[in-house]
This record gives sequence, structure tokens and C-alpha cells, in this order.
Amino acid sequence: MKILPGDLSPSKTIDRMIRVDHAGEYGAARIYEGQLSVLKNSSSAPLLEHMRAQEQAHLDTFDNLIRARRVRPTVLSPVWHVAGYVLGALSARLGEKSAMACTVAVEEVIDEHYARQSKELDNFPHEEELQKIIRQFREDEQRHRELGIEHGAADAPAFKVMKTMIKMASKTAIWFSTRI
Repeated sequence: MKILPGDLSPSKTIDRMIRVDHAGEYGAARIYEGQLSVLKNSSSAPLLEHMRAQEQAHLDTFDNLIRARRVRPTVLSPVWHVAGYVLGALSARLGEKSAMACTVAVEEVIDEHYARQSKELDNFPHEEELQKIIRQFREDEQRHRELGIEHGAADAPAFKVMKTMIKMASKTAIWFSTRI
């Protein structure tokens, strides 16, 4: 792989991947915490808890990678702490189906993000461990999206509008977390 002027070095590229994935998993865990704060006694609570636990396991993995590889986490973590929780709580306040719509929107963006990363990691054969992590987590996120659909996301009020707005916000968060 030839590096051109202005391109990131391979190590900086990997650092960015780890930084943004750490931030994303942190935000996802906070979304589920916000949803559970509202829906803790609902029929959706066990499903939300299951997905939250998986996101926490993903976050723990990236916490370990951040430390082991000495990658600087995003300085935006305090923002994602609040924004993730608020997004989760607000979507849950609109009802269980709206909480599932939030899951579908976020997981669609994460699926696309992890797919791009996995393809880019094909250029880094020495990053087999990270490639394996990304592929496994992508499968988990795809399953979360499927569960959201199975549990009525498309029946949420203003589903298309909500989905579009959350996807735009998620893409923006990814862009900022990669760089800051």
C-alpha cells in the first residue's frame, strides 16, 4: 500500500479506527442505558438489557485496545456520555417501538461503518486480531438491527423521519470521533 502526501500512516489509520470504535461502543452502551431508564419495567427490558450487555462487552474490548496500544480516546467522550443517554431516553419516551427504531437507525450506520473498516483492514494483514473483532462486532450489530425490526421499529411514529435524523447524527458522531 503506497502512502501519498496527506495520507495517514498505517499506525495512525489503525489508531483512528480504534478511537472511533471505542467512542461508538461507548455511545451505544449509553443509548441502551437511557432506554432502560425509561423502559426498565416493559416487555422490551430483557431484550434491551441483552443488547446493552453486548455493547458493554464491545466497549470493554475497545477499552483494552485503547490501553494496550496507547491510543488516545476521543476528547468528545463527555459529549457522547450525555448524548447517547439522552437519545436512548427520548426514543424510549416515545414508546418501545421508537426505542427499537433508534436501534435500527444506529445499527444500520454502525454496520456500514464496520463494513468499511473491515474492507480497509484487508490492507493490513498484520491486524488479524482487529479484523476478527470488527467482523464479530459487525455481526452482533446486524443482529441488533434485526431484533429492532422484529420488535416493531417500522411501526414507530414517524419511523422514516426518526431513522433519517438518527442516522445523520450517528454519521456526524463517527466523523468527529475519528478526528477529535
